[in-house]
Amino acid sequence: MATERHDPATGRATTGHEWNGIEELETPIPRVVVFFLTVTTLFAIGYWILMPAWPLGVTYTKGLLGIDQRDVVTRQVEDAAAARAAWTSRIAGASLQEIAADDGLMRHVRETGRTLFIDNCAVCHGTRGSGGPGFPNLAAKAWLWGGEPETIAETIRIGINATNEETRVSQMMAFGRDGILDGTQVRAVAAYVRSLSTLPMDAADTAEVEAGKEVFAANCVACHGEDGRGSTEAGAPDLTDAAWIYGSDAQSVFTSIYSGRQGHMPHWEGRLSPVDIKLLALYVGTLGEDGQ
Repeated sequence: MATERHDPATGRATTGHEWNGIEELETPIPRVVVFFLTVTTLFAIGYWILMPAWPLGVTYTKGLLGIDQRDVVTRQVEDAAAARAAWTSRIAGASLQEIAADDGLMRHVRETGRTLFIDNCAVCHGTRGSGGPGFPNLAAKAWLWGGEPETIAETIRIGINATNEETRVSQMMAFGRDGILDGTQVRAVAAYVRSLSTLPMDAADTAEVEAGKEVFAANCVACHGEDGRGSTEAGAPDLTDAAWIYGSDAQSVFTSIYSGRQGHMPHWEGRLSPVDIKLLALYVGTLGEDGQ
């Protein structure tokens, strides 16, 4: 029979395990650990008995308390809808102008509209509506189709180049790729377009402006107008402002003219309720105000 070994320094029994001359002491599990293990085990057993816990094929144990989290959430949603009904019914029955003139309703627009915007629009336009490469800056108020609340609501409803039968349709032709203009003409009109926004240009671009003006008059005024200020009927951007969807540097403008552009905005009819579309349209109209 093995003889129990003790640590010569402390006199305590060892386990017999040795590593480089150091033996492991026979140390019992601390009582606090045993206590918490016991409490945890008892809690788990109690929870299994009282609450829904164990899967049983196509069903599960319901628990003695009969609590159903789905029912809880459903009741919470119904309660929230009932609380919202007081003001959502007013928004449903009011015009956009009437809502905009009501400070109380606009408070709900700013709160609920922001949530709707972040949930549905921020992935493209950013949480503050400032956009990014290929996505318009909504806070800049440089509207392609118009910035009236009704116009914004309609754009949200039917989309742009979307699958809705009433969708807005807009496309920038590929003047270079399709052989309408040669490379020299594209460079010239790109220089002229950049001059409309008084962007910094080098001497080579400045020398191209006059030639580009002639190319612009022959090919671009139908959509962008003789002064380059665009058309909300065609969804053509204003080329004289500081808002550029695809970039204002020489290469980006050249690429837009050469290869064309066709943006896309999904339609939200059927995915958002008419009240939500109203809230979003009015909220979008507030972007860029009050530090938003």
